Amino acid sequence: MHALYRRWLDDLWNGSPGAAAGIVSPDFTGHWPGREVRGPEGLAAAVTELREMFSEISFTLEVGPFVEGDLVAARWTGRGVTPEGTVTFTGNDILRASEGRFAEYWVGTVTQP
Repeated sequence: MHALYRRWLDDLWNGSPGAAAGIVSPDFTGHWPGREVRGPEGLAAAVTELREMFSEISFTLEVGPFVEGDLVAARWTGRGVTPEGTVTFTGNDILRASEGRFAEYWVGTVTQP
């Protein structure tokens, strides 16, 4: 599951939103504060939406991933460039895997001053 998480971060969030189809299950549910995303298409749309907010954006793994049963947890830092300047934010991911793909996702993020 360590390799699956690296694909999640590197291939999807740092790469192509289209990678979602090979990383998450057809019944994937992502739980963001105030929003739920369903399926690979919904996740790809959410990644695209985020990437369009920045002229440049990248994510770096800071801690983990830690694996316990079918759960993976990790902490990352994101940095993006907007017309107002660079934005840095941190996040904590918890993902549940099923049959070799991620089926559920919970995230908490904080924008740093």
